[in-house]
Amino acid sequence: MDPLSDIIALLRPTAAISKPITARGDWCVSYRAYDAPGFTIVLAGECWLQFADGEPLRLSQGDFILLPTTPAFTLFSKPGVPSIAVEPTAAPVRHGEAEGEPDYVAQGGSFRFERVNAPLLLSLLPGMIHIPASKGRSTRFGRIITLFAEECASDYPGKDAILQRLIETLLIEALRWRSLERDGMSAGLLHALRDPALARALHAMHADMAARWTVARLASIAGMSRSAFAARFAEALGCGAIEYLARWRMAFAMNALMRGDKSLDRIADEIGYESASAFSTAFRKRSGMAPGRFARLGMGGEDRISPN
Repeated sequence: MDPLSDIIALLRPTAAISKPITARGDWCVSYRAYDAPGFTIVLAGECWLQFADGEPLRLSQGDFILLPTTPAFTLFSKPGVPSIAVEPTAAPVRHGEAEGEPDYVAQGGSFRFERVNAPLLLSLLPGMIHIPASKGRSTRFGRIITLFAEECASDYPGKDAILQRLIETLLIEALRWRSLERDGMSAGLLHALRDPALARALHAMHADMAARWTVARLASIAGMSRSAFAARFAEALGCGAIEYLARWRMAFAMNALMRGDKSLDRIADEIGYESASAFSTAFRKRSGMAPGRFARLGMGGEDRISPN
């Protein structure tokens, strides 16, 4: 698989919460940071979104926001309205005036990711992806948004199941959105994949994780000198190429151990270790525990992993 498909396969995203959000009149609500990726699709009207001391971002009908991690934020109808602190909920939300037709309608919620590898994988993504309706309307992304809005307005059998699948599709489309500006993105995989030279090296690593990769060999694939490649890779990904490879190997191993369908020998072979013993030593250094204990924890054995 390609690097982005690898991320999605290990994260196994599902829409944990999807709810209608409506508002009328003047309103302003503040949410604390919470440990879940969030999304919002504006179906009608507009509002403002602001993080901490950042500049407010205007959201209009058809806009899509994806937050791989969700920091504290404020949502409001217009600047200057007093803020009310609210807590995330799975129930439909109404802001501002309780009566009357809403002048703002959105669908919002959060995704559930496979938690074992989520910290590593989410660190490779930008903090926010905003796709304005003006850019997405004539694209496949825009067509999916239209389908989503139509389904929200319908009362067909299977509506909830369709909305779940459309949300998951929107997540993947957002992560590979071609109009994301490289210069405006923080270090991460999506940033690196927009650099043709780094993309060649990344695709090679992900296509054959078990190979005996060296910086020199990867630089050759990228068509760069060793020193130039090492510097550009570290700037784009936030770590060296061999460290990146080691993290991906361990992410793959953790996923396999959680599933419990492969032996240590097979996992070691698939990620490039000469033996189960060598893999176990490397795994213990990375995770602080032996692979066998990690597998028991993940599969709900005696030493159960805390849900927190």
